[in-house]
This record gives sequence, C-alpha cells and structure tokens, in this order.
Amino acid sequence: MFTRQLVAAALLCALLPIHRPAAAGPSPDPGVVIEWNQLAQATIPASAGPLAMRYYAILHVAMFDAANSITGRYTPFKTALSAPSGASAEAAAAQAAHNVLVALIPAEKARYRAALDARLANLPTGAVQDGIAIGKTVAYRTLKWRANDGIFGPPIPFALPQLPGMWQPAVPGGQPFQTQLPAAVPFTMESVTQFLVPRHPELTSERYARDFEEVRLIGAIDSATRTATQTQTAQLFASVITDTNNFMIWNNVARDVVLAKKLSLTEAARLFAFLDTTMMDSLLGTQTGKFIYGLWRPRTAIPGAADDLNPATTADPAWQPLLATPPYPSYPGNMAGLGACAAEALATGTGSDEFAISATWVGTPPNANVTRQYSSFWQLAQEQADSRIYGGLHYRFDNEASQLACLKLVQHAYANLMLQR
Repeated sequence: MFTRQLVAAALLCALLPIHRPAAAGPSPDPGVVIEWNQLAQATIPASAGPLAMRYYAILHVAMFDAANSITGRYTPFKTALSAPSGASAEAAAAQAAHNVLVALIPAEKARYRAALDARLANLPTGAVQDGIAIGKTVAYRTLKWRANDGIFGPPIPFALPQLPGMWQPAVPGGQPFQTQLPAAVPFTMESVTQFLVPRHPELTSERYARDFEEVRLIGAIDSATRTATQTQTAQLFASVITDTNNFMIWNNVARDVVLAKKLSLTEAARLFAFLDTTMMDSLLGTQTGKFIYGLWRPRTAIPGAADDLNPATTADPAWQPLLATPPYPSYPGNMAGLGACAAEALATGTGSDEFAISATWVGTPPNANVTRQYSSFWQLAQEQADSRIYGGLHYRFDNEASQLACLKLVQHAYANLMLQR
C-alpha cells in the first residue's frame, strides 16, 4: 500500500526546519483569516468547479502579504510594503481580502462590505487607516499579478488518434475539459512542468495489469467487492451526494489547525497561503501531465482490453464505472495530487502529520450530512486518493505518481516562499 512514509523515503529529503509558533495574543486577531476564508467558501460561484482554488489562492496571498508587510515576520509571497509604525495588520488583511473578493466576485460586494465594516469597527482609528492603505495596495498588486494567469483562459484543442491506450471522449465528438491549464501561470512553481510525473507504466507491463484488475473489480458500477463505506467515499469526494468539495474540506481542516495551534494572524495567513497556492499548482501540474501522456481511462481501457497486448488483462465490453468519468485523460490523478498537497502543506506548516480531524460533508437532500474522523492529514489524503479507484476513475499508479510529484511541489514552495526572517 502506498503510504506517506514511502513517499518521504523516495524523496530522500527531510522536512524543512519548522518554526514553532508561540500562542497568539488577543490582537491582532487571526480570526480575520478564517472569517474571510469562510466567506469565500460561501460566495465563490459553483460554476468555478475545481478552479475555485484560484479564488482561495489569490485571497490568501493578498491577506498574507498585507499582514506581513506590517508584522515583517517572513519574506513576502509576492508583495512587500513599508508600513507606518502601529499600522493594524488585522485591518490590512481584512481590507486586502475585501478588495480581492470584490474584484473577483462583484455580485457579492454588499456582503463583503458589511463584513469589512464590522471587522474594522472594533479597531483603533489611526491604526485602521494605515492598515487599510496597506491592504488596498497589496490587493491591487496581487490582482494585477494574476490578471492574465490563464487559469480561466480559452480552451486549447486536444485530440488523439483512436489507438489502444490513448484517451478518447466518453461521448463521441465530446470535448476535453480544462485544456487551457498547461498554458496557465503557476503560483509557486517555475513552470507547470517543473514537477511533471514520469511516463506511466506501459500497457504490456505487470504493474499496468495489476492496477487495471484492481479498478476493474472495485470500481465497477455493479462491483461485488466494493463496500458500502467505499461507495460512500467515492461519492463524497466526487461531490455526488454533497455540495462540499475537497478544497472546502481542506480549508476547514486548516481553520481547525489555526484554532488548535493558536497561530498568530501572520502565521495563520501564511498557512492558508501555502495550502491554497500549492493545491492550485497541484491541479495545474497534474492536468498538464494528463494532456502530455493522454492515457485512456478505465471506462475505455477495460472494455477495450482485448487490444492492449497484455495477456494479463481481461476485456469486459459491458463494464461501467461507479462514477461519471471526467472529460480528460487518466494519468496522473488530480484528486490524489490535491490531497497530497494539502496534507503535506499542513504537516510541514505545523511540524507534524498527526492531527485529529473531524471532516463534515453537508448532504444534498435527501442525503444526510456525513462526518468522518481522521488521526492525520495523510490519512485523509490517502482516502481522497483511494476514492477515485473505488469510483472506477483511476488506476493506482495514477494516484501514486501525482502524490509523489505534489509532495515535491510543496517542499519546493516551503523552501522558497514566505521564509522566516
């Protein structure tokens, strides 16, 4: 079984030295970071899908740089300003968050204004005005930096010949999704291919046959081996029976970490910035790999196994996956990479993978809420990865490749950004 420990050994590197934060004082309030994170969760358009992570990433980069311009504890993520003595880091962070979200989601302007006014009302007037000025400037510069990043850019044509092993749309003539991401500008990486996964196992290999057989048995819509809990796991992480997606779950875990560890405002802003920028970059990296390698999905590979030249695979023309197959190639796995990035960002930021997690998915009627307990960040991440095998969407080698690449991505981010002074 693929474990975080095996991945760490493969990386052949230890975790970076961790700063152990002291308990935060009563002011500035780290709750401002949580407040705007939760407000973003409530207002980001559902139509953004997984690209909603761009909203979180821009928001938390701006909040960190605004607060850090005043506290000066770390090197900047992108922007560093000279702040007047006594300026309010809390006001700066709130103003930056407000301006970013108003620019990205103008329909919610009134709601953001009310939240900002309520936050600023309890802060000293002089300190507030200086903080507001910092927040406005940082928000402007952050938005300008990301204005043409290509994440929501126009699609790039992508098609492959109809040959064994090559991806084909589930519906003839269907168009692949998110083909623009290989041309997007990352947040923490030098390029979208910086941590490109190596080529997948060949169709004729023993590893391919083993992982093929696993998903054929457990991922089928009528699987006799998948348990009820595994079925629910697949549905939860695919947002089939819930509107709570995986990046909401991880941001809620980060909220609980901030509270449990009593992080300061700047420390909290930094943790959220690492979490959301690396998750966004994880998607850019794994999606790029998909269009480079173009591997067929199980829903095509299993019915078409008679043509894969591997005597250890068995064709099943009637095979269908439990979940609807996303409209892009299989390798590497997006969901596994997102979970690995999130777990590693939180573990590195706190100095330990061990953390008691209570994760809740809000059920869409008539489905009830589901709450699950985990003892570590990686336990949640591994369940997230396994969910795609239970759903019939991925081979295990898809997941393991993206997990390894995304652990490297996070370590690169921690080694180069927001360093302790």
